Amino acid sequence: MSTERGTRPLESGIVRDFTGNLSYGRYLHLDELLAAQHPLSRPEHHDELLFVIQHQTSELWLKLALHELTTACDDLARDDLPLALKRLARVKHVQRQLIEQWSVLATLTPSEYGQFRGFLGTSSGFQSYQYRAVEFVLGNKNEAMLELFADDETARRILTEALDRPSLYDEFLRLLARRGHPVPDELLQRDVRAAHVEHPGLVEVFRAIYADPDRYWDVYETCEELVDIEENIQLWRFRHLKTVERTIGFRTGTGGSSGADFLRRALELTFFPELYSVRTAL
Repeated sequence: MSTERGTRPLESGIVRDFTGNLSYGRYLHLDELLAAQHPLSRPEHHDELLFVIQHQTSELWLKLALHELTTACDDLARDDLPLALKRLARVKHVQRQLIEQWSVLATLTPSEYGQFRGFLGTSSGFQSYQYRAVEFVLGNKNEAMLELFADDETARRILTEALDRPSLYDEFLRLLARRGHPVPDELLQRDVRAAHVEHPGLVEVFRAIYADPDRYWDVYETCEELVDIEENIQLWRFRHLKTVERTIGFRTGTGGSSGADFLRRALELTFFPELYSVRTAL
């Protein structure tokens, strides 16, 4: 077969007929996925597509993060720590994607965003139920958040399930207790629907683990994985804050929050406080 210079011919074994074969597009439902962007600005502003795709892709990554974190909880509950660590390692890579995405949205200038911001109405990233579910799974639980989703049955179901089950931290502490570490009973019997509150007795448990990492290597490694995940959450929050500041300054958020001030206060929230306190205690 003769070919023009620079043209790569299709190999003979490449499938060409998809009348009965599964194609890439059908497997991924690309017709639905690529038709799901519906900018509302009229006339349609060029940069609104960026805004929509940024948030839609974030929701896809959050779906995967939630999938991995929830399954990691199940792994810990059945004492399969190696598999849980595998899933947490994947979550960290997902988090890096989410963090880096802010650099794309940060190319949106205040003038450009202002051209279509008014069309967003009261919609806001604050209303992302998947992000709230991730926070719930990590232990930052707040039942009042369910009020935001009174008209969304799917969101309420997912958040209620995350609220009712032990968090990732709860499951890790239960695993430690089953291995003989003196985790305080009140932490093992606590109401899992409430946010975790720092306990000085748990700092002592982690002090013993950090003092002898060779003996407790796998749980020591898990502690550091949890610190990595929390740090990534904080980096994501910080990039969110800085992107908001550079696009709308200190204006009120579209969903009614105080905007940048609200995001700055979120930086004070922690998931695994004892894993930070132990560093001072060592």
